[in-house]
Amino acid sequence: MTPPPIRQVFPEGPGNGGSAGAAFRQAKPWLIAGFWGIAALLLLTTSFYSVPADSVGIVQRFGRYLRSEDPGLRFKLPLGIDTVTLLPFRRQLKLEFGFSTPGAGNPHQASQEPESEKSMVTGDLNETLVEWVVQYRISDPKQFLFEARDPEETLRAAAESVMREVVGDRTVDEVITFGRQELEVEARLALHRVTEHYALGATVDLVQLKNVNPPKQVQASFDEVNQAQQEKQRSINVANGDYNKVVPRAKGEAARLIAESQGYAQKRVNEALGDAQLFKAVFTEYEKAPLVTRQRIYLETMSEVLPKLGRKFITDQDSQPLLPFLQLQTDKGNP
Repeated sequence: MTPPPIRQVFPEGPGNGGSAGAAFRQAKPWLIAGFWGIAALLLLTTSFYSVPADSVGIVQRFGRYLRSEDPGLRFKLPLGIDTVTLLPFRRQLKLEFGFSTPGAGNPHQASQEPESEKSMVTGDLNETLVEWVVQYRISDPKQFLFEARDPEETLRAAAESVMREVVGDRTVDEVITFGRQELEVEARLALHRVTEHYALGATVDLVQLKNVNPPKQVQASFDEVNQAQQEKQRSINVANGDYNKVVPRAKGEAARLIAESQGYAQKRVNEALGDAQLFKAVFTEYEKAPLVTRQRIYLETMSEVLPKLGRKFITDQDSQPLLPFLQLQTDKGNP
């Protein structure tokens, strides 16, 4: 028969761990309370979250889309069961190409390779340096988050591709000078079609060219050509201004002279017609009473002529010569 195992019992005392066990038993309630406190704090911190005013919260449960939350304080299941992604749904975002703005809030905004992005070839095989900006908004948060693996980078690649295509269809003069606005509109429409095709959940609001310059090697020559073109345009504008000032004045003067001539002609015609009508009226009266009409005409004519003769002497045909009685020296002031 096998004897039972021998269990050795050591008396409690200094150096054998007895005091440590007692201390552990005394601290055990505090450790348990601390554990549950930490667990409760962890549950609280992972259960509530806040959505900013310009954003929307996309809630996922074990990676699967669950719902979208509006701004405010919200609740979710803790400990990683529910995860939340905040998207700036109500804010306009921007992508920069060929340059970078320091301190940008959007990590995808700045250009990572500015030199390669802004170097482009135009349709007439000239190199030009194009810096531009794309402003966009997130139109569908769910689509933006789940349809594309990296929507910002996809949008950046699409914008660069579209801009290179649009620039490649134009001459260097169109890109640098007079065709910029048309280029911006065409690029925005083309990029909008691309975002819809790839279901990025983003809407392109604006494509704006910032700095468009030729390469540094030909910058001086291009500036001279551009200055010559500006001087040519200025001369054309000055000439057009002089033309618009002189020609309308000459046309107005010609119209005035024509109107005066027409008025004078109409006046002479009316006077002639009036004189003819007067002659006819007088002739009609003359036929009715020739002697009376003749006498009236004589008197009317004399009344108009005599005042113009100055001093007048009316004598009888049988009178003596009048010369000795006339005062030959005229009065002062009278002829």
